[in-house]
Amino acid sequence: MMRIWVLWLFCSQTYEFDFRRYPDLGNFSGAVDVDLSAPIHRVDPRFLSVTIDASLAADERFMFLLRSPKLRTLAKALTPAFLRFGGTRQDFMVFSPQKSHQVQPGVSAAQSCEELELALWLEEQLKKKWIQQQEVLLREDLLKNYTTVQFTESTVDLLHSFTNCSGMDLIFGLNALLRTADNIWNSSNARMLLQYCESRQYRMSWELGNEPNSFEKKAGIRVDGNQLGQDFSHLREIMSQSKLYRDAALYGPDVGQPRGHRVDVLQGFLQSGAAAVDACTWHHYYVNGRDTSLEDFVDPDVLDTLALKTNEVLEEVNAASPGKKVWLGETSSAYGGGAVGLSDTFAAGFMWLDKLGLGAQLGLDVVMRQVFVGSGSYHLVDNNLDPLPDYWLSVLYKKLVGPEVLKIEVSSNFTQSRKVRLYLHCANKQSYRSGAVTFISMNLSKKPARISVPGLVSSSTVEAFVLQSEQPGEEGLYSRSVKLNGDLLKMVDDKTLPDLEGARLPPAEHLQLPAHSLAFFVLADAGAAACQ
Repeated sequence: MMRIWVLWLFCSQTYEFDFRRYPDLGNFSGAVDVDLSAPIHRVDPRFLSVTIDASLAADERFMFLLRSPKLRTLAKALTPAFLRFGGTRQDFMVFSPQKSHQVQPGVSAAQSCEELELALWLEEQLKKKWIQQQEVLLREDLLKNYTTVQFTESTVDLLHSFTNCSGMDLIFGLNALLRTADNIWNSSNARMLLQYCESRQYRMSWELGNEPNSFEKKAGIRVDGNQLGQDFSHLREIMSQSKLYRDAALYGPDVGQPRGHRVDVLQGFLQSGAAAVDACTWHHYYVNGRDTSLEDFVDPDVLDTLALKTNEVLEEVNAASPGKKVWLGETSSAYGGGAVGLSDTFAAGFMWLDKLGLGAQLGLDVVMRQVFVGSGSYHLVDNNLDPLPDYWLSVLYKKLVGPEVLKIEVSSNFTQSRKVRLYLHCANKQSYRSGAVTFISMNLSKKPARISVPGLVSSSTVEAFVLQSEQPGEEGLYSRSVKLNGDLLKMVDDKTLPDLEGARLPPAEHLQLPAHSLAFFVLADAGAAACQ
């Protein structure tokens, strides 16, 4: 194990990030140990993935936003990734094919990605109307009064086109609330959808139902876990009869985070349906979006709750189906559509980056962010299709972090370490040579910290990528803009992202973490055996 010193600075003055400055050390120090000999886990290369909520299709015309060249540019930067289409409204959606569906005005029927781009005038029109549509969706959510949505081939075509042109892998969520009189899943509508997708040779994966533990609350229908597992086995049998989908993946059951009835649903599902799925999926949110606060977003106790819930799910899955992969099939900061003024700001990055670091360390294979674009306050891309702070954080993660998770431990005497949170991966081999490692780090405190890594840095240059809010101080945490190494991040134009370059530090430099910052430090010459 290699010891790395992390030094906490108890200076009260305002600290502007500058790689050339080294403030005086405070009176606290601690250490962490890392093991570079072998990885402790390897996550899926699509570990950081995203969702599009099915609410976007509640009025099918809004699906045409997926032809925006700007949105496709933003999606491409997050690949490789899954794109899950699902959520509450997937269980109120019924496929209603039309023999001939009209192409939206301003949209070409040609098949190339360039010719499938949305006309700018139509994009602007849809964005304005989408703001009004969100108010309708919000009222439905508050009243829990959901109406059946009929969707046509157009929704499927647009989803497939979006994922195909951006390079993502589509997961389509099927309606599980279509039930027979005996409360068995009625598969007839799903069969019709699969037949259409196969006729178009659309390669994709599948899910069945969203948060089945809440079916009774949403629709007055209770489905126990054992029956749900049988429903999944039935879907797997249908897929096995298809030349295209016999080897496609099936994921589920997408239960809410475990407590009470939700544990029973998961246990029952695993007993009868574990063999049917390629990964067991569950959902996690830290707080209620309607009564949370800024303090929750930077509270280590709140962040640590992820480990408790994850370990519960891993224990259940490993007991019933050893070796089965476990995914966070839907996750974000706050449930209920997110926390207005928090889930779409710089503050949300602490929950998001810690979830990525801790989730991989615990053994989750994929984490799917709710949502890439759509309703709520927890989106990566806003209503104007402009990237929010968590989008830039996600792109940096993709660029810098590889799938190999390395062991890192904080010493027991490092009592303040929960404010400075550190994770370690091999660096992304598409960006760095073999042997490079990436520190994922964040400082939840109002005071700066710095990390000394003499064993590694003395022989390795370091590339630092430090994210800070556009404004200084606590008020800056509410910002919807972010700076990388002091430069404001924004798109060059609708088809071009900026170059996300690190600040190159010479060997033996300390690594500095400003107050309330998120950072990646790549040690390009670490020579880690685990990363060869």
